[in-house]
Amino acid sequence: MPDGQYYVYILANRTNVALYIGVTNDLKRRVYEHKQKLVKGFPEKYGIDKLVYYEMFNDPENAILREKRLKGGSRARKNRLVESMNHQWRDLYDEL
Repeated sequence: MPDGQYYVYILANRTNVALYIGVTNDLKRRVYEHKQKLVKGFPEKYGIDKLVYYEMFNDPENAILREKRLKGGSRARKNRLVESMNHQWRDLYDEL
């Protein structure tokens, strides 16, 4: 990925029980793909399509490092992170 804008994002299912963390250079497109069930595997299986958190980066290396750190963190830490930006766990997709 060349330099530009990169996003680390957290998606949740309807009940906020299952979370998915990813990285992309086009957040709106990627969340749309999740919503349309074009992303197979874990997200499709658990109905994960609600954007609840994201961060922006200027380079792919830092975005990928952040994604790995988040994936390695505890569920409690992920919950606190989401709630720091989105305490009601609203779907942020329409605000992009």
